[in-house]
Amino acid sequence: MKKKELIGIFRGNEKGFGFVKVEDQEKEIYIAKGNTYGAIDGDEVIVKIVEEQRENSHQEGKIVKILKHEKTKVVGVFQKSKNFGFVIPDDKKITTDIYISKKNSKKVKNNQKVVAEITKFPQKNKNAEGKIIEILGNVNQAGVDMLSLVREYDLPYEFPEPVIEQAKQIKQEVSKKDIPNRLDLREKEIFTIDGEDAKDLDDAVAVEKLENGNYLLNVSIADVSYYVQEGSKLDKEAILRGTSIYMLDRVIPMLPKELSNGICSLNQGQDRFAITVLMEIDKTGKVVSSNIYKSIINVTRRMSYKEVQAILDELNNNTTNKYFSHFKRMEELALILKQRRNVSGSLNLDIPESKIILNEDGVAVDIKKYDLYFANEIIEQFMLTANETVAEKFYWLEAPFIYRVHEVPDIDKVKELNQFLWNLGYKIKTSQDTIHPKAFAEVLEQVKGKPEERVVSNLILRTLKVAKYESENKGHFGIASKYYCHFTSPIRRYPDLFIHRVISKYIEQNYNLEEKDLEKYTDYATKYAQSSSEREKVAQKVERDATDIKKAEFMQDKIGEEYTGIISSITSFGIFVELENTVEGLIRFEDLGDDYFIYNEQNKTLIGERSKKVYKIGDSIPIKVKFADKISRRIDFEAIQAIQ
Repeated sequence: MKKKELIGIFRGNEKGFGFVKVEDQEKEIYIAKGNTYGAIDGDEVIVKIVEEQRENSHQEGKIVKILKHEKTKVVGVFQKSKNFGFVIPDDKKITTDIYISKKNSKKVKNNQKVVAEITKFPQKNKNAEGKIIEILGNVNQAGVDMLSLVREYDLPYEFPEPVIEQAKQIKQEVSKKDIPNRLDLREKEIFTIDGEDAKDLDDAVAVEKLENGNYLLNVSIADVSYYVQEGSKLDKEAILRGTSIYMLDRVIPMLPKELSNGICSLNQGQDRFAITVLMEIDKTGKVVSSNIYKSIINVTRRMSYKEVQAILDELNNNTTNKYFSHFKRMEELALILKQRRNVSGSLNLDIPESKIILNEDGVAVDIKKYDLYFANEIIEQFMLTANETVAEKFYWLEAPFIYRVHEVPDIDKVKELNQFLWNLGYKIKTSQDTIHPKAFAEVLEQVKGKPEERVVSNLILRTLKVAKYESENKGHFGIASKYYCHFTSPIRRYPDLFIHRVISKYIEQNYNLEEKDLEKYTDYATKYAQSSSEREKVAQKVERDATDIKKAEFMQDKIGEEYTGIISSITSFGIFVELENTVEGLIRFEDLGDDYFIYNEQNKTLIGERSKKVYKIGDSIPIKVKFADKISRRIDFEAIQAIQ
């Protein structure tokens, strides 16, 4: 390879340009529209540097060779002509339509969603060519939108037959011969607390008050590793999937339902094997001692967040409930844990999630914010505490492990954020280029309840690094914790399942693992941390796309309706506005009125040249819905004052 040529992954943009990410190089290389060599998003390429990096800019490059195509199949809408057709990709980062000859069109009809296999990749001014390999259905047919995502991301939608067979062979009651080897907690009162429609219940909690005034917190997690044996077909499939994916009206689970909804689910009134962490916690929220056990439990009662909240609210009205004293203890302990976390600087990014209501045909008929109760906080505080306790214990054991890592944000990004926050009257305090989570937490506290709260939370979220899995402990900035892992959801996340397997090994071998086991699990930890991080990224993209599709679908019949929103972002091409129901749309410059607007990149503001009208992040703005389309996942607004 010639000097100044590098290998990297091309990331396309719908406008035709793109960037190449080179391993171990922080800044990506900018590729202008005419220099992409026909590369498609995800391709491995050789890039030649044509202009070196200047201050606050990217190196510029030209792709000279494509080493490997990541995508060979494309999902899109078929547009028919007389003797041929085109597939317009759903993924807008793929900027070429796929030419389909008549003989390769497989009797597809106009405007049907299809999967096309690329037979000839784009070159210079020539489109890609392909053949139809699957017809998914008409664009507005029920379920076709979600099926399109499944195909677009090549998700493992169905379990292979051998995996299902193995799952079916597992008995749906606990093995009596293994009960004596476990801590028997079946007589203890314990609860699952989840959303009303949850099916896989992998965590149960209980709180006792000790004679010394401390609390005993019991977090019992389904012992999935007992059933998913290392190296089995179930295990290999779980590694491949990495995580369960939640697509509104459907789930692509990590494990078959025989496990996830059956023997591994902590169902009320049924004996279940678990891994239990018992933590003694003092009145300041400090874990003063802890132990981890292989256990057997029997859930006293399945509860929803809503039901627990109702009981807690009734307490204040002196109404009694069978379990009121237990939930009161939970509330007391959660408040103590939360206060300790707040003092240490844990970030409370209160960004409401969307709850999209679908009808029986899977069509979006309403969008709301999720109702969050203090009961949600109870479970969150207990899970965080269990995850930290397990991570710290195994860190000091120098065990092979998978940590949940969230590194300190880049100081340059924090300085950039402060430029925006200054316009809103806030500042993240830094000291000699060091940053503490508490500096972020203080700003989040200052904006609480104010109109700009959501915007500031989003700006902070974009500044923070992305959390990932690693075999090396690097701490978790977001929760201001030195030790953190994911231990509490082994039904739906592979790192949790791996950690359970390591814990079981240590317990079974009396915390004295042989050298060959240490080497083996160290290799596994590195490998599975990386693959799980990659699968998590895919899951997040799919879930985000599913939400975007349904939000656009919901807004399709709202064209012309007026709302008031908050400016969530300002770019060089327009203003993003978020409505109360979490729907976000773009106002392009031409829809801001009869004025020329100057974009101030440093302050992220717009100023009208003639009117001197200023738009800034956090402003309230009345809008009218101009365009919404679920196929392009696009929603456009126009400013009402611009329509005279």
